[in-house]
Amino acid sequence: MAFAPASQFPAQGHGTMMMIYSNASPEAAVARKIAEAHPEIVMQFSDFQQDIRDGLLRERLLAMLSGFFGLLAAVLAMVGLYGLISYVVARRRNESGIRMALGADRAQIVHMVMREAGHLLLAGIVLGSVLSLIAGRGVSSLLFGLKPYDPLTLMASIALLSLIAALASLLPARRAARLDPMVALRYE
Repeated sequence: MAFAPASQFPAQGHGTMMMIYSNASPEAAVARKIAEAHPEIVMQFSDFQQDIRDGLLRERLLAMLSGFFGLLAAVLAMVGLYGLISYVVARRRNESGIRMALGADRAQIVHMVMREAGHLLLAGIVLGSVLSLIAGRGVSSLLFGLKPYDPLTLMASIALLSLIAALASLLPARRAARLDPMVALRYE
């Protein structure tokens, strides 16, 4: 589609499209003037900005679906990490009880569990970053106006994943810190 002055196209034929720039609604005034001069002409008006929005509807829908599935993936990662850390805390209940019986305070137990989660997070960040850089190279031809190696996006996703991991690990860590040492020692 090209936009040019009408004087460049003197032999305009059937199905000519024209663009009228106006702050007011041009439909009534233009339709009246053209109907007075040429009543046989059939006119149809549309808003150019609305045509652009309608043309991008599919892309916007795909972007919204991608965002939804990204959010769903984040929730699944949080639930999975929560389950894994809860399982590790339950398996190490005896160790936590012994540590508390020997004088470890609640903050040290929370720190121990969060450190374990941090090791898992670090492994996930390294592996995920490498895989995302490899995948970015593979899909670079499909990206228009985007860089496959955007450091800001990579850092934002790492920060988001770190926040998710911290939230998912905090509840099991606090539960391990509230454990009564005598109950934990009797458990095994």
